[in-house]
Order: sequence, then C-alpha cells, then structure tokens
Amino acid sequence: MAKVARDRDARPSLLVDLALQGGGSHGAFTWGVLDRLLEELWLDIEGISGTSAGAMNAAVMVDGYAHRGRDGARDALERFWRQVSDAAAFSPLQRSPLDRLLGRWTLDHSPTYLAVDLMSRMFSPYDLDFGVPNPLVRVLEATVDFDRLAGAGIKLFITATNVRTGRPRVFRNAELSPQVLLASACLPTMFQAIEIDGEAYWDGGYSGNPTMTPLVQECVADDVILVAINPVERSELPYRARDILNRLNEVSFNAALLKELRMMALLRQAVDPGGAENAHWSRMRIHLIRSELMAEFGSSSKLNAEWAFVSKLREEGRRAADVFLTERRGDLGQRSTLDIDRLLQGT
Repeated sequence: MAKVARDRDARPSLLVDLALQGGGSHGAFTWGVLDRLLEELWLDIEGISGTSAGAMNAAVMVDGYAHRGRDGARDALERFWRQVSDAAAFSPLQRSPLDRLLGRWTLDHSPTYLAVDLMSRMFSPYDLDFGVPNPLVRVLEATVDFDRLAGAGIKLFITATNVRTGRPRVFRNAELSPQVLLASACLPTMFQAIEIDGEAYWDGGYSGNPTMTPLVQECVADDVILVAINPVERSELPYRARDILNRLNEVSFNAALLKELRMMALLRQAVDPGGAENAHWSRMRIHLIRSELMAEFGSSSKLNAEWAFVSKLREEGRRAADVFLTERRGDLGQRSTLDIDRLLQGT
C-alpha cells in the first residue's frame, strides 16, 4: 500500500469527527473513504461514532492509528477487509453462476441465499443453532488489540440496540471487545442476540446508524463528516417483495439518524448562539460523503464479501471522498455542506 504523502496545500490542521454507517460488506465503501481521508495530513480526527460495519471500520482504524499513525491505520483496514474476504470464501452464501457470468454482485439468485432468506422468516436463530462460531470473532481478534484501543487517543462511540429496552447503548474505548463489535452488527434474523453484562443486544442500526449525540456532547470538533451507505431517498416505488423489504430496511436504518439530525436543526434555530451551554450545538457543521452507486446494490449484496466486490467498493469510497475533498475542501472548518434544515420542511 502506498504510504501517506505530504499534504498538498499545507493548510492549518482541522479537528473533525467522523460518523460511520453500517451495511455489511458495503462497509468496504467506508474503508475507501477512510483510506482517502487519512492521506490528508491537515485533517485530525478527534472522535468516531460507528455502527455495525462502521463500528468495525472505526475500531480497526483507531487501533492501527494508535500503533503506527496514519500508515498503520490504512494498513490495518486493508488487513481487516482482506481477512473478512478470506473468511467469506468458505461461506455457502455465494453468487450464482449466472450472476457471475453477467457481472452482478447480488446474491438474489443464489439457491443458498434464497433458502436462508426463506428459513429466516419461519425459524429464528435460536431454532437453528448449529453451534458454529461467527468467523468475524477470529478476524477481530487477529486484527484489533483491544487493550491498545482502550488507551487510544481517538474517541470511539460504538452503538448497539438493547433488546429489552429498545434503546441504544453507546460503548466507548475502554468497553470495547469483539463481542461489543459483534453486538453492533447483530442482525436478529440471522444471529442470536449478543449478551454483554447481562443484557442482550442487536444491531445498533435500529437505534442509531450512527449515533450523533456523543460527538456533540463529548467532543469539541465543530465539523462532522458523515459517511453514508444506506440511501435515504429512492425515486422509484418498490413493487417486488424483495425490493419492498429492502426499502423497509433502508428506512428503518436511517430513521434514528434522521431524527438526530432533525433535532440538531431544531436546536440550531432555537438556542441562543451566544450561550456557552449551547454554543457547540449551534456551531456544528455537518458534511456528507456518499455515492449514488451504492443505491444500485441490493440488500443481499451486503453479504457478498468477495475480494473483487470489496475492492470495487473501496475504490468507489476513495473516489467519493476525493470528489468531496476537491469540491468541499474550502468549506471544511467554515460552513456546513449538508443542509439539515431541509429535514424540518413538512414537519
């Protein structure tokens, strides 16, 4: 991997926070974004809020950063995704021969995926417990030093959903473990809930994808870069059962984030900007990195971790981050580039 180059414009450093969405193997898009942002020496990361794949990207990156700086972070992310892809090579969930021939990344026509999808609607993970450990446990143990992560300089906020209360729980650096990261990515139709401290947890996307509040309350950076995976809007109405379920998942996994952004917009309009207590809320600048290409991949492709697909998503993430930096570099530290006030229209 190419090492971090010298900063091109040698501009003053800017403290930023990152908010990373989850989305299975689509998290490789976020990998690409992070890989590109780490090349910008003037961007200093204070805190990261992550959910599901975003949580894993965050933990891997911060641990690598604590070990060997920016180059260590980039190397750690590549090593993590390479091991994820290697583990997926032994999964029965593979593309069908026709999809491979036509260059489609979906698993929609995979007999195994169709069987698993059907069974998940009839049986729970507790009915079909084969005692097979999640391969991500070994990957996380091999790529993340959780003791080092506890003392890392970048603040981590990892969200999981408490099954009993339905509320989010945010785990911080010293609380992180492979089980916490698995809890943040635990889809209830596929995996049994992850128990931590006597409580059961599901995917954090149901309650915060990702959670923005800790970045406001526990960080001082005024700029937050949101890396989005799940499309907020779609122009076409879904008609097929699979497309309807896919859209329902997108809506549910974006709902908590949109609610938090809407609340930030309301507070910005209501508070006294001069008040010390509310100054940070009113100064917050929100930026968005996303790609229209992500909307072209259906939900089943989130289970496709082939190296060719992961690499494609990484390159798209780098491209999207590069476009953002080219077009919005001057706005960072100056003004928001995501109009969250638009979320108040029609409410």
